Amino acid sequence: MFLLMAVDLSFVRENIKLILLLSFFVLVLTLLPGISRQVGGAKRWLRIGMIGFQPSELVKIIFIVYIADYLSRKQKIINNFYNGFCPIMVALFIPVLLILLQPDLGTAFSLFCVTFLMLFMTGLDFKYFLGIVGISIPALYVIIFSSAYRRARILSFLDPWSDPKGIGFQIIQSQIALGSGGLFGLGIGQGRQKLFYLPAAHTDFIFSVITEEIGIMGAMIVISIFGFLLWQMVTVAKLCNDDFCKNLTIGLTILFALETTINIGVSLGLLPTKGLPLPFVSYGGSALVFEMAAMGLFLNASKSDETLY
Repeated sequence: MFLLMAVDLSFVRENIKLILLLSFFVLVLTLLPGISRQVGGAKRWLRIGMIGFQPSELVKIIFIVYIADYLSRKQKIINNFYNGFCPIMVALFIPVLLILLQPDLGTAFSLFCVTFLMLFMTGLDFKYFLGIVGISIPALYVIIFSSAYRRARILSFLDPWSDPKGIGFQIIQSQIALGSGGLFGLGIGQGRQKLFYLPAAHTDFIFSVITEEIGIMGAMIVISIFGFLLWQMVTVAKLCNDDFCKNLTIGLTILFALETTINIGVSLGLLPTKGLPLPFVSYGGSALVFEMAAMGLFLNASKSDETLY
């Protein structure tokens, strides 16, 4: 985070296309047998010596920087189909496809949403938004129902009690944890669902454990902290006068807001299981490193001479 707070953003902008191409190359490496590391049937990890990381986490941040630079240069023609809209769609298609091939629908979905929200907030015509949504829904249907485990996730979301010991197990155990905490919780470290019941209790379903141990009141405090952070990030984004810095801070704010909402929504059973961590809270090496890196870029943009306080 401190390293990226100090980096020269003008240097990053000048070399962002090369950096983006290199990140695509790293994504390709995850698909090559013998190089990537398979976890839970998905090839999302690379290991260099003692260090293992998910390239998709890196690509999300780099792609947001690329979009911020692209919009700062071409915001006036973003609604020109061939010169403004198509190039960014081609650039988006490459990482989304490579991430889906790992497979990792959650990360691909979040990258897609962040991109379109950034475009929409910088003046993209609503007809393009509707057109892409119209194309994406059938594609998403095919992607989900052509895979047995994705189909199972959707079915478990719609009716977890139809198979309480199978596809519905995660959501049911999460809801038991949420309900067990009551108003003030069972006490720090006293949660029971994390002990052999709730899968991924330290990552995807950490919010359920938090609610069980410190209760609804504690969970509301956690949500309030996230709300305060995002409100501060929105405030900084509004104060940025430089187009690139404004677009970059908007994109990173959307990313944190989206991943926070999805993780908590999954824990509450309001959204299908996506496998996205709760920023700064879920246990994990590469996810936490890249979250701090993203915050470093945000703070770098916020201290630009063009940002007024």
